[in-house]
Amino acid sequence: MQLIRGTVATAVLVLNTALWGTLIFLLGLVKLLVPLALVSHALHGFYQCWCRGNYFALKLSGVQFSTDIAPQVNAQGWYLLVANHISWLDIIVLTAIDALPAPKFFLKDELKYVPLIGSGAWALGMPFMKRASKAQIAKNPKLKGMDVARTQKSCKNFKHHPTTVINFAEGTRFTTKKHNRQSSPFKNLLKPKAGGTAFALQVLAEQLDGLISTTLVYHSDSQNIFQSFMLGKLSAIDVKLDFVPLAQVPQGDYQQDKAYRVTFQQYLNAQWQKKDTQIDILSAQQTSSSATEKEASQL
Repeated sequence: MQLIRGTVATAVLVLNTALWGTLIFLLGLVKLLVPLALVSHALHGFYQCWCRGNYFALKLSGVQFSTDIAPQVNAQGWYLLVANHISWLDIIVLTAIDALPAPKFFLKDELKYVPLIGSGAWALGMPFMKRASKAQIAKNPKLKGMDVARTQKSCKNFKHHPTTVINFAEGTRFTTKKHNRQSSPFKNLLKPKAGGTAFALQVLAEQLDGLISTTLVYHSDSQNIFQSFMLGKLSAIDVKLDFVPLAQVPQGDYQQDKAYRVTFQQYLNAQWQKKDTQIDILSAQQTSSSATEKEASQL
């Protein structure tokens, strides 16, 4: 039964993405030729339909989906959401939360070429991040700052609708191998990278209602979360969204101010320490709950 539910839920996710991704791409071409506000509103509506389809797929899978959302968060606000990154499923989970305004993501440049996902994200004006390495910048100094400029331009496109700008600060999905290679000081997390978050904060600070520090926890016996979901073996998902007023978030020029870069990285590290503790607490609660349910079923 678990396998059937997982298979059906995965099929729904694929069909949902194919349907709305195709419609968004086609309407994106219209937007390219006729940049009218009506077209942008229609694109936004299609995107919301995709988000609702993702929620339906999660419920269909039978996974226990729990959210703990700060009361200051509402669907008509503007937020910068900073989350840990575990699985491709993170995107599905965050888009399935109705309390959040339309989620927009910072995406790796390689995703631009993924059918439907890349084209849909392009049509919706999401930013594709392509970071130049130190070696590349040394060979071509003109590359320095280009990523910042692209970020600023992309973030300005978010002003037309209530938006949650989402940034996975770790820059990559968590695996034990990556965790060990980094010698991460956190038990459950990779080291956060401050650059993308600080840039988005700098560009959008005047428009944002606050920052949402988000902790994602999947309860599964396997570290391959998406595979666990497809097989119907993912038991529960916990999402905790904490609201942080902008007055409590260090702000400045990340590119030019070295002292601010240090300060902001320290701030982000402190947020990650809180997440690390939250993950331990949520994992312990789920283990206790599962044990109680097992005992009750044996009575």
